[in-house]
Amino acid sequence: MIRNGHGAAGGAERPSPAGRRAVRVWCDGCYDMVHYGHSNQLRQARAMGDYLIVGVHTDEEIAKHKGPPVFTQEERYKMVQAIKWVDEVVPAAPYVTTLETLDKYNCDFCVHGNDITLTVDGRDTYEEVKQAGRYRECKRTQGVSTTDLVGRMLLVTKAHHSSQEMSSEYREYADSFGKCPGGRNPWTGVSQFLQTSQKIIQFASGKEPQPGETVIYVAGAFDLFHIGHVDFLEKVYRLADRPYVIAGLHFDQEVNRYKGKNYPIMNLHERTLSVLACRYVSEVVIGAPYAVTAELLGHFKVDLVCHGKTEIVPDRDGSDPYQEPKRRGIFCQIDSGSDLTTDLIVQRIIKNRLEYEARNQKKEAKELAFLEATRQQEMQLVGEGDDFC
Repeated sequence: MIRNGHGAAGGAERPSPAGRRAVRVWCDGCYDMVHYGHSNQLRQARAMGDYLIVGVHTDEEIAKHKGPPVFTQEERYKMVQAIKWVDEVVPAAPYVTTLETLDKYNCDFCVHGNDITLTVDGRDTYEEVKQAGRYRECKRTQGVSTTDLVGRMLLVTKAHHSSQEMSSEYREYADSFGKCPGGRNPWTGVSQFLQTSQKIIQFASGKEPQPGETVIYVAGAFDLFHIGHVDFLEKVYRLADRPYVIAGLHFDQEVNRYKGKNYPIMNLHERTLSVLACRYVSEVVIGAPYAVTAELLGHFKVDLVCHGKTEIVPDRDGSDPYQEPKRRGIFCQIDSGSDLTTDLIVQRIIKNRLEYEARNQKKEAKELAFLEATRQQEMQLVGEGDDFC
């Protein structure tokens, strides 16, 4: 078990009203390519109780029931641990959620999104806890899924930025990739996620820097928020006794300027929520300027500016975007200890393209079969009711 505590500093269960036992909540899943949809599910689950325990499945279990995961189990454990609403992580959680598991960790109930999770033989993984009345449901975040992100990355390998004309090969691939029997293709368009002020408020801490806190500024794309980002932000967070970390996120057009191809894979609004969910980040600047200027440093009263070991691409005029913090002697390069980058994630997908395409199509086919079986059962029950009348 990996214990977090709510918030970066860690701690015990949230105090419950006098005379009431703390409510312990269980969530589980693959949490492959953790994104803001996962974070939003865990945020909602945490709000239903006082202490949130998250079980994460092994690579072997995922491969058996769904297909090959993009990230290793150790990477997935650490990603879930970095989400600020998670109090404890249970590695190697069973794929099928049972009452035995809930009792083992003293959990009152489990929470899952209103989507379908099936075993390799098409059974509902939450059937037992549902029948026992120890199941709660939260709203699934529209517009994103691991399957969707894998699809976006596969498309990146076939064409350049959307402002350029599609080749006939790319158009044919985009039209055919991942279509389920119903003809729906979630990967050929832009993200369907719609940002709202309410969603940002739900994810944001709402806390301003306090006297005695060290304000640390970092900036970048933070695209496909991953373990390399987490390792970097954790190192930054540990630089001070009382850190207040501000992450500046560049506009999509700026990211595409220095990354090329079809980057960023996630748009600015999606990236904002992904970073806000990290326990090491206090605030996010949405659409931060590429150059860290004197005005920016003064506005946020920045004490330290950090950058990783990745290449610093010059600004449009050829200047160093970090020349001002360097001049002031407040610039620091951080070695996260991780060599994982967004490019490497895409390369993993490309290397195993056929497996991932098969996984995505298999998942959709299995869900359609489950829905059809459920519909048939409902029709049979209605027919029996008519006969009884």
